[in-house]
Amino acid sequence: MFPRLLLSFVDSSRQLGLAVTMTFGLLVLLPSQAAHAQNDGGDDDDVIIAAGVAVDADGVLQRLTVNDPTGQLMRQRVQESLARLGTEITERSALRKVSLTRLARLIQQAIEEGHGPDESMMHLAGLTRIKYVFYYPDTQDIVLAGPAEGWVETEAGRVVGFHTGQPVMELQDLVVALRAFPPNKTTNTLVHCSIDATPEGLQRMQQFLSSIGHQIQYGDEQYIVEGLRESLGLQMITLGGISSQTHFAQVMVEADYRMKLIGIGLEPAPARIRSYLSLASFASIARNAMCRWWFVPDYQRIKMSADGNAAEFVGNGVKLVGEDELVARDGSRVQSGSQSRASRKFTQSFTQKYAQIAENAPVYGQLRNCVDMLVAAAFLQEHGLYGKAGWDLSVLGNEEIYPVETYNAPQHVASAVNSMWKGRHLATPVGGGVQIEAKQALRAENLLADKDGELVSARNKVHLEDLPADTWWWD
Repeated sequence: MFPRLLLSFVDSSRQLGLAVTMTFGLLVLLPSQAAHAQNDGGDDDDVIIAAGVAVDADGVLQRLTVNDPTGQLMRQRVQESLARLGTEITERSALRKVSLTRLARLIQQAIEEGHGPDESMMHLAGLTRIKYVFYYPDTQDIVLAGPAEGWVETEAGRVVGFHTGQPVMELQDLVVALRAFPPNKTTNTLVHCSIDATPEGLQRMQQFLSSIGHQIQYGDEQYIVEGLRESLGLQMITLGGISSQTHFAQVMVEADYRMKLIGIGLEPAPARIRSYLSLASFASIARNAMCRWWFVPDYQRIKMSADGNAAEFVGNGVKLVGEDELVARDGSRVQSGSQSRASRKFTQSFTQKYAQIAENAPVYGQLRNCVDMLVAAAFLQEHGLYGKAGWDLSVLGNEEIYPVETYNAPQHVASAVNSMWKGRHLATPVGGGVQIEAKQALRAENLLADKDGELVSARNKVHLEDLPADTWWWD
């Protein structure tokens, strides 16, 4: 279940060392290639930008890139979206309100009429964050509120806002979250993903490392890289708590995968943070044979009203954590209960810069949105708001009527290998993951008190009494 970062070492009799960093990604980049990808000095037409991931019919994760150096293609897409959506819903809003109960009723009506939900419904009227969850007993409305703007689908299939470039929240992800914490049940679903080497792959890797022994010297980089990649082969992707055939699952896997690439220097960081490999000294690598990095919610971030009818989401919502382990030759792992200085600095800086990282790399904004949706759904279940609203999710809870399990399930990803010189030892790290225990955010010790009454005041400023029955969002 848990993500892991594995380090192995090979001494060199020539007093030289090749540090080979490996991840469960697709790209195999030597240092010269990585530098070229960041600044190739060529024509603009040669600029290739990382755009996301896709999963083929065999369940193998693949990386996507786009070529739009001038931004002309995106500008054209924005203009088309503006013309299609109209001005009202594309206006930027500091606090747009979306009634889930009204939305579900109108979606059911649309399905019964044979045309299904429209684009605004599928993108939750352009919400880019959840700031508040409100319940109104008089009208039995459950309302999500947060910033919103017009949206456009990128060439990679990611839906982002016109103004900020932040990912727009998607109904399909919200449906996954609601089904994880459904009405009339008491659940504490652990949603997680991890990427792990197969036992056979680890054994082949150990055999390969033993075979090269003391023969390493400068110029062997390509041989080492290819040997590690071939010996490990495809890595296993494990998902739990939600269906692996959902967009939600793909967001988790991509965020995990790309975080790991950043940590080991295979992908430029979207903010000014140093990779783990650049921070790690020879001594720290040799002393700490294994690192684990994984995303979790920032649990101490929910402000709640005394009556349980209002919640406010504060802060970034996601943090990166880590721990060191030891790995024996047989592949067994023992937790050390501590974290190396380099690993700790990397995870702390990633967490501190998470907002900026999410601004520049939308997948991390998508992960944050998915975490918020899970916590919001857990809040509805924990405080009985489904029952109070008389809402059983209607068609949104039925996969046969409203399918969201329509994606290829990610099952494997090929190994990507990076290389750099680091003392006299060969280092080979692998691992990563996401773990979301939504109800932990609702535990008494993690809740923030509404001491100044601002949360209740924000809820009371929203009036629904005169709202037309067919209106499900408003500013």
